[in-house]
Amino acid sequence: MPWPASPELLTPLAPWFERVRRDLPWRAADLEAPHPDPYAVLVSELMLQQTQVATVVPYFTRWLDEFPDPRALANAEDDAVHKAWEGLGYYRRARFLKATATSVAAEGWPADLAGLAKLPGLGPYTAAAVGAIAFQWPTPALDGNAFRVLARLLLIDGDPKDRAADLRFWLAPALGALGPSRLTQALMELGATVCRPSPACERCPLAGHCAAKLAGRTGEIPPVAKRAKSTSSALWLVAFEAEGHVLLHAPTPKGLLAGLWRWPTFLATVHLPQATAQNPQPTRAWPGWTQVYTHRREALSPLHIVLADRFTPAAGLRWVARGELQGLPLGKRDQRLRDLLDRPGQGPLEAPDPAALIKACAAPSV
Repeated sequence: MPWPASPELLTPLAPWFERVRRDLPWRAADLEAPHPDPYAVLVSELMLQQTQVATVVPYFTRWLDEFPDPRALANAEDDAVHKAWEGLGYYRRARFLKATATSVAAEGWPADLAGLAKLPGLGPYTAAAVGAIAFQWPTPALDGNAFRVLARLLLIDGDPKDRAADLRFWLAPALGALGPSRLTQALMELGATVCRPSPACERCPLAGHCAAKLAGRTGEIPPVAKRAKSTSSALWLVAFEAEGHVLLHAPTPKGLLAGLWRWPTFLATVHLPQATAQNPQPTRAWPGWTQVYTHRREALSPLHIVLADRFTPAAGLRWVARGELQGLPLGKRDQRLRDLLDRPGQGPLEAPDPAALIKACAAPSV
């Protein structure tokens, strides 16, 4: 590991960060002392996972208003927690956050990195970031931004995550010398605002010592990771309504959409369209859209089917008073159909046979 010593190489980051750092609601004014509210650091770090700062700021502010400390979050209803997270995506982060808050409310904050890493949802990066920013521990936190900065600075070929252990060992002395909170946040800031995938090297305080820049290789380091192939499906997204109630899948404890209420969906290739003249139930439709997730795409056709009477739903489905709909946590896809219900629709040119959909959602006959 023939890299220059980290304290000397990273020294320019500290004064640069003091000049340019963004005023973020979770950032302490005094970067020399432990953070006055470690819980705020925890909330921010979990919200910032795979989510941009500009998106997180209003969510963070509302979250702290509603759940100001670990005990308030630990005592909150699951629906309230998921509703407050609604729109941020990756909802398991909200469940991890509540579980961690429950542990901290009962037992206090762990005394070391190993203890933090045992809290729900705190992987190596998040535990190290909370340790450095909240408690001033010299715990190297390497997120995607930090890996990119250090890969270029040290001219690391291949995936820098493969050198994570070496990079943590190399970075630790600089944290001790320059301040854990300051340096950790400075690295994040540099990666987020300057050393981006297309870097602005002219604004970088480390440009004079960046091995990738000096070698003319910033465009190829680190290499772009190959994305997994996504799957595609065509779905009917259906709002059944009867007697002032709508039919929804109740939240499940596990899975991608755990904790969220969902509209029933049906594969368009299975539930084939029928002429609307054959549909005795009033049906509305709106233009469809494609919902994109990390590894899949859904081509959605939204429908609203009004029935005269409620039927007994199958396991996992519930009739919910329509007036309660706004208060339930829904994912972005399902929020969109919820909001469409208050807008004029049109009779669909084609739609699945409602009788077949009802049969798929009804409890089996005894």
